[in-house]
Amino acid sequence: MNLPALKRVGVVLVLAIGSLWAPRAGAASDYAVVVSAQTAADPGWQAVVAALVSKHHATTLRFTNSVTEALPALQKQFPRYACFVATPAEATREFVAQVSRLTRQLDEDPYTDCFWGILTGYDAANALAIARQKTPLTIRKVAGATEVALDMVEEGVWYCELNRNKLVRKVRGGAPVQLKGPDDTTEALVRVLNEERPDLFVASGHASEHDWMLGYRYPDGFFKHADGHLFGADTQNRKFTVASPNPKIFMPVGNCLTGHLVGRDCMATAWMNSAGVCQMLGYTVTSWYGYAGWGVLDYFVEQPGRYTFNEAFFANQHALIYRLKTCFPEMLDQSPDAGKSAAVQPKVGAAATAAGLTADDARGLVYDRDVVAFYGDPAWVARMADRPKAFEQTLTVKKGTFTFEVKPNRGADSFKPINTNGSQRGGRPFIAYLPHRVRDVKVVAGAELNPVITDDFILVPNPGQCDPAKSYRVVFTASPI
Repeated sequence: MNLPALKRVGVVLVLAIGSLWAPRAGAASDYAVVVSAQTAADPGWQAVVAALVSKHHATTLRFTNSVTEALPALQKQFPRYACFVATPAEATREFVAQVSRLTRQLDEDPYTDCFWGILTGYDAANALAIARQKTPLTIRKVAGATEVALDMVEEGVWYCELNRNKLVRKVRGGAPVQLKGPDDTTEALVRVLNEERPDLFVASGHASEHDWMLGYRYPDGFFKHADGHLFGADTQNRKFTVASPNPKIFMPVGNCLTGHLVGRDCMATAWMNSAGVCQMLGYTVTSWYGYAGWGVLDYFVEQPGRYTFNEAFFANQHALIYRLKTCFPEMLDQSPDAGKSAAVQPKVGAAATAAGLTADDARGLVYDRDVVAFYGDPAWVARMADRPKAFEQTLTVKKGTFTFEVKPNRGADSFKPINTNGSQRGGRPFIAYLPHRVRDVKVVAGAELNPVITDDFILVPNPGQCDPAKSYRVVFTASPI
């Protein structure tokens, strides 16, 4: 059934409770596996579909020529999760853009309507291993080749891509400490992956579908791939094999093209096949604006324990669309080819000016919206270990009344960015996912916070400056669907 048109009540409510979703008794499956008829007929990939169906009691939806053919069935089922099983040859940048747009069309609002992921791999065996992953991942150890907010993680290390020899490490129970790193970080990063085995790896810098340049402002080595396996090649042309099988998350938040699959042998599939990556995001095009990539750190790493990785990815997507809708509404319907700019000239009105945004921001938001892939089973739970956060947010439900509240922990700085490394950081709205889909929303208190309440999440704009004496609380009533 199609959801009734649900008007977003002017402003969004903040809530990051995680996987609260509970389907109604007797409702259709809340998980859809979408797959081409050709791939579903292949025995190896058929096993991937079967594993997901068994794990999630899922419904299978098949299409013949284009994934867009699945829209009517998805609208009818309206699942909480949609997993698009695809071979590497099918998972093109055009496929990623089609999935991104398709999943915004299940109802009439402009936001993504379900948690989706594209499950693929170097081959069917690799994809099956990812599909069979059941044990939740609690991320306690983080590594990166770009700056990461280590004060928000239990332990970790990052090597600087901008300043040679800069290395920051945090041991469990300690504080981040700057140390001196090597001139060439290649061997060190391979050792981190192989020996320290982080649960999350974060990357940025110049990259393509077939390599990743470790230094951004200074000569350094590369990560490359061959036959489904990653290896490092340093400036002396020494090679170091990556063998890091522990399940992990990969966030190449600033890398160009790392999420672009050009057949089975590319960087993304090598990370999945030889580095234990079960979920990752990645740009399918050259990255220049950065909102859809870097912003996931704001929700995932810098609000530790609040969201699963997939929830954080879509919280950032909701934030992007909210910014477009609020500041550049005429750009919402623009869907340029992946990697191209919108043809329409943006209008810079009062809302955009007040937010300090220009026409380039409008172009950047549209450019980013449909070109970052999420790979993996969207319902697999991977979240940061819970740690003190800059602000608390709670969502309570009692007899059809929802209360969303944000409480600052750092005084006037509670809503400021934790870390500004990268592009388009900070200022993200507060977002929480509702325990079930709702309709007939009526705001009882907190309308001045301009909350946006959809059928499955609440969003409250981040005011930037926090007044610790002020109440950041929204109360609304709604009926379950």
